[in-house]
Amino acid sequence: MRRFYGLLTLILLFVALSIPHAIGQVDHIVIAAGTDEDRALQTISSEQDAQKKLAMYQDFVQKFSSNPAAVAYGNWQISQAYQTSGDLPKALEYGDKALAGSPHNLDILVSQAGLAQEAKNNSKLMEYAASGGEVCHSINKQPKPEGVSDEDFARQIADQKSSVQTNCDFLETTGLNAITSEQDPKMRMAEIEKFTAAFPDSKYQDQVSSYAMYTLGPGQLNDPARLVAFGEKTLASNPNSLPALLLLASVYVEEAKPGSVTKAITYSQRVIEIAKPDAPDADKPRRLSAGVAHSTIGYAYLKQEKSTAAIPELKSAVELLKGQDESSYAVALYRLGFAYAKLSRTTEAREVLSVAVKIQGPLQAMSQELLNKVNAARAKGK
Repeated sequence: MRRFYGLLTLILLFVALSIPHAIGQVDHIVIAAGTDEDRALQTISSEQDAQKKLAMYQDFVQKFSSNPAAVAYGNWQISQAYQTSGDLPKALEYGDKALAGSPHNLDILVSQAGLAQEAKNNSKLMEYAASGGEVCHSINKQPKPEGVSDEDFARQIADQKSSVQTNCDFLETTGLNAITSEQDPKMRMAEIEKFTAAFPDSKYQDQVSSYAMYTLGPGQLNDPARLVAFGEKTLASNPNSLPALLLLASVYVEEAKPGSVTKAITYSQRVIEIAKPDAPDADKPRRLSAGVAHSTIGYAYLKQEKSTAAIPELKSAVELLKGQDESSYAVALYRLGFAYAKLSRTTEAREVLSVAVKIQGPLQAMSQELLNKVNAARAKGK
């Protein structure tokens, strides 16, 4: 029995008179003052009619097609014009054209991510979020230019990171939103893989790992081998990840491979140590995690024919899970009733199972069947 746990967009316009080249991979659009492009943009900006302004930007892109910065900027403005008019497909189309000319431009990526979110297009949303994440993390990877001191270089990196932090945070959050709103398991897992590659040190690491393991579990992709691989990878980077420990314990306790049940017990015991459910500040998630862990340990002992050892673990699980999560509570009750029945402690088994049969869910019928057997055995004096 397994238990799985399951603005308008911030747009920062940058058209400068003169801008020093930034270190690293972050693109900025520069239209030099006094150029034909600059004068054309001033004329366009003075136009009040939205349709006329759109046509003028389209002419601008054609007229200055040999200037990549002008084309990228023009397409970006066309994109925003279509967004204002409500034509999101066209807005995304022209935003992508702008990105083609300025692929590492976080402002455009943020703009596109907001459009994709508005259009409820998770695939495109994750595409922009992941591209942005790669740009954000490239800042730390850039080599130090010759003639720049370590101190100055470190300050430049810090300043650049600070200047883009709002954009990076936005893209990271929208990436998570894409994952949590995706209904198709295959698409969700593909989005998770893009997210984890683009944001290796994400503040949402635990949430994303939980979604990944849920997605790979029964009722979704049902890929235990891949689930275990992802879970163990998560633990390698975060040994105290409660979601990973719980999910892996739930998988290992079901496996027939030698040592798997023992590993399930070890991982569950780590959950209890980390959660500290008896501490005065223990909240619901910590008590719930510990309760599930105790239930898994009790189940593991049952599989090892150690019913006596299973009972205190399952009693702890029942105590911790009552009023926390009905499904997990029902599982623990059934397992405890089973342990009592194995030891012919029918009175105690009957008391526990009488509670379990009142909880609707997949364990209700099994609890009733076991209760019937316990009652029959009790009637025969066993």
